[in-house]
Amino acid sequence: MSASHHTVGDVMTHTAIAIGRDAPYKEIVALMDQWKVSALPVLEGEGRVVGVVSEADLLAKEEFRGVEPRPEEVAEAAKAGAVRAGTLMSSPALSVQADATLAEAARIMARRSVKRLPVVNDVGMLEGIVSRSDLLKVFLRDDDEIAAEIRHSVLGRPAMPVGLDVTVTEGVATLRGQLSDRSLVPLLARAVAAVEGVVDVRMALDAQKTP
Repeated sequence: MSASHHTVGDVMTHTAIAIGRDAPYKEIVALMDQWKVSALPVLEGEGRVVGVVSEADLLAKEEFRGVEPRPEEVAEAAKAGAVRAGTLMSSPALSVQADATLAEAARIMARRSVKRLPVVNDVGMLEGIVSRSDLLKVFLRDDDEIAAEIRHSVLGRPAMPVGLDVTVTEGVATLRGQLSDRSLVPLLARAVAAVEGVVDVRMALDAQKTP
């Protein structure tokens, strides 16, 4: 039992600012400041993503200024002397495809502590950028739209008991009605929570009366 899912392609920014391997350090900083982004994909050829330069990559120059790196910091400190994107970038680039779910993109960002991901096709060509703020767009969905999806995708399934309904207020979904099989409560809660835009799930279910 699962609700329909939005994909990265639904929320990503299609016009992506990118750079080539030879982009100089100061130009990269200027582009990030101009476009208010924290990372830029590095492209080669006709648009294949080969790496990403992030603020963290750029900050190595300041972090190790006049400081002798510890042995475990040697690889990171090497970027302090880099002046072009090709030597500054982290490679291979963390990326995601347009048909990935928002949950998949969110997990990659959380586990790898990144704020943005290049969106690529099957051969690694850049299609767009998805950011943390893009993933949060589903929470802007209208309450009535969310409720309609829950009725259709969750409560409307043949296996679901009849007589249940849902209201959604500020993203909080409340199920109401009578339910005889209480073992279905956790299953219902998980299915409703899977609908994108749902902030929380509450149950206002009565035991079904027997005739």
